[in-house]
Amino acid sequence: MTRIIVYTGKGGVGKTSVAAATALLAAERGYRTIVMSTDAAHSLADSFDRPLGPEPVEIAPNLWGQESEVFHNIDKYWGTIQEYVSSVLRWRGLNDVLAEEMSVLPGMDELASLLWIAEHHDSGLYDLVVVDAAPTGETLRLLSLPEAGRWWLERIYPIQRRLSQLTNPILGRVTGMPTPGNDVFTAGEELFGRLEHMHDLLADPDLTSIRIVLNLERMVIKEAQRSFTYFHLYGYPTDLVVCNRVLPDDAGAYFGAWREAQQRYRPVVEESFAPVPVRSAPFFDEEVVGERMLRLLGATVFGDADPTDFFYRGRPYTVRREGDRFVLELELPFTSREEVHLTRFGDELVVAVGSWRRNLILPRVLVDAETVGSGFHDHILRIEFAAAGAVATGRKGR
Repeated sequence: MTRIIVYTGKGGVGKTSVAAATALLAAERGYRTIVMSTDAAHSLADSFDRPLGPEPVEIAPNLWGQESEVFHNIDKYWGTIQEYVSSVLRWRGLNDVLAEEMSVLPGMDELASLLWIAEHHDSGLYDLVVVDAAPTGETLRLLSLPEAGRWWLERIYPIQRRLSQLTNPILGRVTGMPTPGNDVFTAGEELFGRLEHMHDLLADPDLTSIRIVLNLERMVIKEAQRSFTYFHLYGYPTDLVVCNRVLPDDAGAYFGAWREAQQRYRPVVEESFAPVPVRSAPFFDEEVVGERMLRLLGATVFGDADPTDFFYRGRPYTVRREGDRFVLELELPFTSREEVHLTRFGDELVVAVGSWRRNLILPRVLVDAETVGSGFHDHILRIEFAAAGAVATGRKGR
């Protein structure tokens, strides 16, 4: 079994250093480890103070590193689709170079980088994959794509492919515009299949953990809380929070106010993220660069603990029967009832929290069940469904 650990956090909190330190510690304890960056603004190579490339590079015994590169990834995962997009742009009058550049759509690089996770898992070459992910907003957007892709593949793609087969010959003759062939649709299906596989791996609580890195600052903590909520919403398990750059008690008068603020925020973090454990890393008196400092950082965060352990296990949502009803409960920490909106379309339940939404495909037992009530208490969203043969009472949310 290949363990997957994804580190994320607000830009600048030091998640790359914590990810690199985790990978180095795991490798030195005997795990075949690869650490990879999915952040377009790479700094993983800077952490190890050595060059890395778009393919895995050996850094130390049992340790490999990798930084994604946009055109390498697109050639690997999007070659056929990009070629078609480029042909359409050339037909519209763009020159070859500009058409090639414009066919690289926003987000393709980061998403292709995430697909490497599944490849490394499936290869059997590694015991541990450590991911230095993009800042939380980008990571959440990318992690939500597999569900959107599955919906598109199941609902829209078959219709689009059939229409294309009917209209392509006419459209091509009349307009001269390049039309997508079966190879483009097949490549799209393969891409969606890879996304679905990646989602299954990242949402598997026996394989994957999301770990949030933060600093003890108000804005950073707020963003970490929001990301924690959204990871629950999309079913990605969080097992650890790391407070990075904590000032020591003897920080001196100049840092006194900062130190006091950190001391006030630490209990807030521990209470907010409970029962997920919180570990700390100090503000070192020198830059965390190179194996020596990364080794020190890893030892400080984990001590004698195994960095590949699951520090917390929890289920993002559950379905159970209570008398004549089925109850679906979804944990949404740091959320109020006013922020949650529910919509149902057949076997799909759309849960919207602020600007984020998730399409939950209901279990088969709930597909024909009528929604009879909902409530929100202690950060748990509770939705009630009438069991088969039961008479709905129409009780509303509370």
